Amino acid sequence: MNQLIECVPNFSEGNDINIIKQITNEIESVEGVKLLNVDPGKATNRTVVTFVGHPEAVVNAAFLAMKKAAELIDMSKHKGEHPRMGATDVCPLIPISGISMEETAEYAKKLGERVGKELNIAVYLYEAAQKDANRNNLSVIRNGEYEGFFKKIKLPEWKPDFGPTEHSVKSGSTVIGARDFLVAYNVNLNTTSTRRANAIAFDVREAGRVKREGNSVTGKIVTDDKGNPINIPGSLKCVKAIGWFIEEYGIAQISMNLTNINTTPVHIAFDEVCKKSNQRGIRVTGSELVGLVPLKSMLDAGRYFLEKQNRSTGVSEKELIKIAVKSLGLDELGAFKPEERIIEYLLSNDASSARLIKMNLVEFADETASESPAPGGGSISAYIGALGISLGTMVANLSSHKPGWDDRWKEFSDWAEKGQFYKNELLKLVDEDTNAFNRIMTAFGLPKTTDEEKKARTLAIQEATKYATEVPFKVMKTCFDSLTVIKAMTEIGNPNSITDAGVGALCARSAVLGAFLNVKINASGLTDKNFASQIIEEGRVIETKTKLIEEEILNYINSKIK
Repeated sequence: MNQLIECVPNFSEGNDINIIKQITNEIESVEGVKLLNVDPGKATNRTVVTFVGHPEAVVNAAFLAMKKAAELIDMSKHKGEHPRMGATDVCPLIPISGISMEETAEYAKKLGERVGKELNIAVYLYEAAQKDANRNNLSVIRNGEYEGFFKKIKLPEWKPDFGPTEHSVKSGSTVIGARDFLVAYNVNLNTTSTRRANAIAFDVREAGRVKREGNSVTGKIVTDDKGNPINIPGSLKCVKAIGWFIEEYGIAQISMNLTNINTTPVHIAFDEVCKKSNQRGIRVTGSELVGLVPLKSMLDAGRYFLEKQNRSTGVSEKELIKIAVKSLGLDELGAFKPEERIIEYLLSNDASSARLIKMNLVEFADETASESPAPGGGSISAYIGALGISLGTMVANLSSHKPGWDDRWKEFSDWAEKGQFYKNELLKLVDEDTNAFNRIMTAFGLPKTTDEEKKARTLAIQEATKYATEVPFKVMKTCFDSLTVIKAMTEIGNPNSITDAGVGALCARSAVLGAFLNVKINASGLTDKNFASQIIEEGRVIETKTKLIEEEILNYINSKIK
C-alpha cells in the first residue's frame, strides 16, 4: 500500500489573498502532493491549508510553504482572534494510509530539523513527535503567544527542539508534530458575549475549569493538599474549546478541536454545546467546520439526527449528508459544499473510474447503445441489480414510516441500511466491469516483439481476464445476497408496495443470470482451468438458488394480488 500522509499547516494570514496564494503555490509546485483545501478566516487572520501526498513530497511541500510564509508574513504587525506564535503557527502531519503514527512522527522531526537549520526559526515538536510529556500539548507550548515568547524561549525548560534560541521578530516560532485526524469545529451562538461563550466552552471541554469558592469567575481557587488547583472536568472527552467573538459574523462562537472523533464525534459535540448553552439561556444557531472533515463524520451525524426523529437511516449517502448539514446548521454562515469539504470526495480525483454512474439516464443509455463495446452486458447486469435492490430499499423506507407501524421504524431502518449497502456495491461494479474490460484491451495492446515482451503480454492478458471474470461473479453474489432484503420486504413490508418488491426480485434474477454469462465467457479464456471450473461451478449454484428464491417471491406476491 502506498504511504499517504496529510499536512494541515496554519498560517497567520487570513485576509491577503495574494499572500495566501503565494504560499499555496509553493505546495502545488511539488510533485506527489495534492492541495485539498484552503480555508482563510478574516476574524482569526489565519488560513488553514490541507494537502496530502507521499511523505517525502509532503515534507518538501510543507518546508517550501513555511519558507514562503516566513518571507511574506510579519508577525510584529499581526492581529487576530486565534492564539498564534508564528507565521506558520502550527504544522501537523497526520497518517492517512500505509504508514504508522511512529513513522509519521519521524517525518515531523525531519521537517522540524530542516526548518530550524535552513530557515533559522525556532521549532517545537508536539504530540506524537514530542517525547517530553510536559511540552507535547499545543496549547501549553503556545501559551504566551507571539508577544510572550521573547521571554519564554529563554527559559531552560522552553529551549526549542530545533533552531535558534531566539524568537524571530518577523516570523515568530513554530510548532511541528504528528497527530491523529483532528476536526476544527465552531458552534455559533445567539450572543455577542465572549465571557458567556467561554463559560460554555469550559462546561464542555475535557480540561474543564478551575474549581472556585462561591463565584465561579471571581471566587478563590480551591486547591488540593499539595496546593495544586483542583479542576472540574468538562463533559466531553478529547475536546479542546474556547469562546470568542467573531466580528466578521457579529456573533460569539465556541471554537473546538475534536482530537478524537471516535470518542467525541461532531454531532455529539454539537448537541452537548446546545444543551449547555440552553442551561445558560443561550441558543445555538448553527456551526461551521474549519478545513476538511472525514466522510464518516458526516454520515454518522446524518444517521444520528434521523434516529432522533425515529426515521429510517437507510437513505442515500447524499441524503445523510444533507440531513447532517441542516441539523448542524453548517450552512448558516456560508454554503457547505460536500465536494469541497469532505476529504474522501477530494481524494477521489480519478473521475474515469466512476464515469458511468455519474451519467444521467439518457447519457447512460446513449453510451450503452454506441458503437463502443463497453459498457456491455456486465455493467448493465450490475445496474439492473442496483435498481432491483433500490426497489427493495424503497419498500423498507416506506414501511418504516407507515401509519400504525411507528414502533417498527428501527426494524425497517435496519433493512433499508442493508439495501443501501448492496445498492452502493452494485453501483461501484457498474463502472468496475467496464474498467475490467478496458484492462483486457490494454493488455492486448502491449508490445510483443521480444520473447520477454510476449511473455509479459500473455501474463498481463491472463491477469486482466481473471479480474474480468471475478467482477461479474461479484455482481452475482451481491445480487443474490440482496434478495434477502427483497424477500423480507415482500413478506413483511408495506403491502401496498408488494409489487415493487416483486419487480426488484425480477431485476435481481436478471442481473445474476446476465452476470453469469460474462463469468462463463471470460473464464473460457483462462489458462488456469482449476480457477475457471471452480468459479463456474459456484456461479451455477448461485444461479440455481436465485431462480428458486425469485420463484418463491413471485408465487407469494401472486397469491396476495389475485
